[in-house]
Amino acid sequence: MHYGWLVVNGYITNPKFLEIYQWIREAGDRQGCQIDKKTNIELMEHFCRSDFLEMRQPDFVIFWDKDVRLALLMEAYGFRLFNSAKSIAMCDDKSLSFIGLKNAGVRMPRTWIAPKTFAADGYDKTAFFIEAAEELGYPLIVKECFGSFGQQVYLVANRSDLLEIVGRLKNRPFLLQEYIEHSRGRDIRIHIVGGQAVACMERHNPNDFRANITNGGSMRAYEPNESQVTMARAACDALGLDFAGVDILFGENGEPVLCEVNSNAHFKNIYDCTGINVADAIISYIKKTI
Repeated sequence: MHYGWLVVNGYITNPKFLEIYQWIREAGDRQGCQIDKKTNIELMEHFCRSDFLEMRQPDFVIFWDKDVRLALLMEAYGFRLFNSAKSIAMCDDKSLSFIGLKNAGVRMPRTWIAPKTFAADGYDKTAFFIEAAEELGYPLIVKECFGSFGQQVYLVANRSDLLEIVGRLKNRPFLLQEYIEHSRGRDIRIHIVGGQAVACMERHNPNDFRANITNGGSMRAYEPNESQVTMARAACDALGLDFAGVDILFGENGEPVLCEVNSNAHFKNIYDCTGINVADAIISYIKKTI
């Protein structure tokens, strides 16, 4: 029997997350893998003390957290993580995702990355953002580099709104993007595991520019076309991902436009929508890989 660790964030108690953890462990049981849940808190203590060798050593580690420092520390000690620390970091920071995909042949919205500033200074010089808006046009999207479930994403209608948001963000990293109007409130999510598209759904929200289910959107099973699957695979390959949820928008003529890539995408909604349990595909892929 294979033995693995599922690394999760010890500070998260939301039932939505706890349910996903349980599904992964149950998928392991079904495929002859014992998976113990370990929090980033307990593992960081063990690795900082260098007494982790006293623990039962795993054959694999499913790193279902964004504690990149712990992931890097574990990799430094030779642990094989699914996904890797670098891949998680690039997905967690939307500006790094954009950079990592820049030469991957993946169409993305035109993007300007906000220059770094500091909390004490903020963005008191606004010429950069005015120029970005002139290039991208209104309305445009302001997207914080760190955020989930469609939060920290803003649809900006004019200059005054843009400068108000920029001033409010202070030193939080963000980017500005072209608004893909033809995909308003609509996108698809493809779950890729080991280079294969294992499940897909379309999300639609007629009352919001974001399609996320948590913002009131609805969902239906969706059969992605070849160009959409090709884009999702290319994005995962470029970011070095073992598995991911890839969100794709619809361009003016229906062509795919990449929205974002999620290294540890929740899969409860897509199970409710399609009946496909992505956790089973993840465990099967890990078994083949190790």
